[in-house]
Amino acid sequence: MTAVLFDFSGTLFRVESTDSWLRGVLAGTDVRLTEAELTAMVRALEAVGALPGGGDPARVPEDLADTWLVRDQSAALHRAAYTGLARQVPLPDPGLHDALYDRHMTPAAWAPYPDAVEVLRALRERGIPVGVVSNIGWDLRPVFRTHGLDQYVDTYVLSFEHGIQKPDPRLFATACEALGADPRRTLMVGDDRRADGGAGALGCEVHFVDHLPAADRPDGLRPVLDLVS
Repeated sequence: MTAVLFDFSGTLFRVESTDSWLRGVLAGTDVRLTEAELTAMVRALEAVGALPGGGDPARVPEDLADTWLVRDQSAALHRAAYTGLARQVPLPDPGLHDALYDRHMTPAAWAPYPDAVEVLRALRERGIPVGVVSNIGWDLRPVFRTHGLDQYVDTYVLSFEHGIQKPDPRLFATACEALGADPRRTLMVGDDRRADGGAGALGCEVHFVDHLPAADRPDGLRPVLDLVS
């Protein structure tokens, strides 16, 4: 392998828990909830899949179905899809739905998997270029910079900046071109078999990791180093 592409959410980084997400937003407001009320809201937000990066919802409301399918093609669609899911849950202040969406775009809402820095650093030391290919509706570069991983990434190909989303092979082709890499000698690493598996149409080798909380996946990325050796 002469290059490696990584997905973002569930692969290199994991979003905070729904509990942390809600508490983080409420801390900046005058809203005060009992622990029982907060726990109930957390469970309700989890049930509708409102936290971006936290897993797909079990059911998408009919009025959001079309938007959901193309949510990663623009910033506006992404916000509409996820705030739409969140608005299924009544909150003390209607403005909290947008505040929750804004919170998930901050570096504080994300943490790299425990072995992410180790693996990215090792790839850099071996002279293997790295790209990040993500279905997303916002600029994730500040997350990488804040957590010190930006120095190991050579290119970012984000769906909302191109108006197309994985598994469309054009997104992976754009990343390979930016890296000067032959897709047939490029490894794509991701957690979504449908979306990230789209790289296979170009001839890329694809390696999947489990979308788990960071504490439950301490070394899921390390096999990548064996695949490129």
